[in-house]
Amino acid sequence: MRTLTNDNYIASRKRIGQIFSFLGIGVLLAGFVLTFTAEEGSQLSYLSLFSLPLGWILSQVGLYFANRLIKQPVVHEAIDDGLRKLGKYGHDSHMYHYIFPINHVVLTPNGIMALVAKYQSGTISADDVTWKQKIGIFQRFFGQQTLGNPTLEAENGVKQIAKWISHNVPELAEQELPIGAAIVFTANDVELDVKASAIPAVHHTKLKGFWKQRQTDTPMDPEHFEKLLKAFNTAATEVDASES
Repeated sequence: MRTLTNDNYIASRKRIGQIFSFLGIGVLLAGFVLTFTAEEGSQLSYLSLFSLPLGWILSQVGLYFANRLIKQPVVHEAIDDGLRKLGKYGHDSHMYHYIFPINHVVLTPNGIMALVAKYQSGTISADDVTWKQKIGIFQRFFGQQTLGNPTLEAENGVKQIAKWISHNVPELAEQELPIGAAIVFTANDVELDVKASAIPAVHHTKLKGFWKQRQTDTPMDPEHFEKLLKAFNTAATEVDASES
């Protein structure tokens, strides 16, 4: 499987994550100090009230990017690791990271797959379109974002890819292209009960087996595949994506 990654996007978001994390910690520390040292009713005491929520917001922005692009395992690297050595099942397949409106997209001769990556840990379960996550209170407020609804994200990802194709490959806009979605969990310390999910969901270590099951002997129209491949690779070239 050929992999194309927008390294510029990753590098810039890493910097943002690091800068906001340091700023958040600095503002929080300053706020705590002012809380205990500033005279009541002074301008510094009011500043401490403002600095605490500001510091929390800054740190959360930093964590948003750090959890995806710095914390191990890094999301896109975990996906790549799960899809390595697919053999014939990865033949002529192309993985694109941070190039399209949805972050992780696979183009294969059988169709297009939008991958919704989730780094969250804890105990996660799914019942059709309903998701539940059990994590500690401290972790919920300071360690990671809540899970959200991966099903809605996956459905939206399919719509975004279809919209991108209609704008960039207009001759295929009216074609019924096989566009699917899957939810991929990348954390090492996550427990999954997701067999009942409305959208296929899997841990990244089991991506290889999942991928083999999803492949069919009925490929899409070869002409459609070549047009999509050309458009996808052009998009990757425009963002100067690196290949691996």
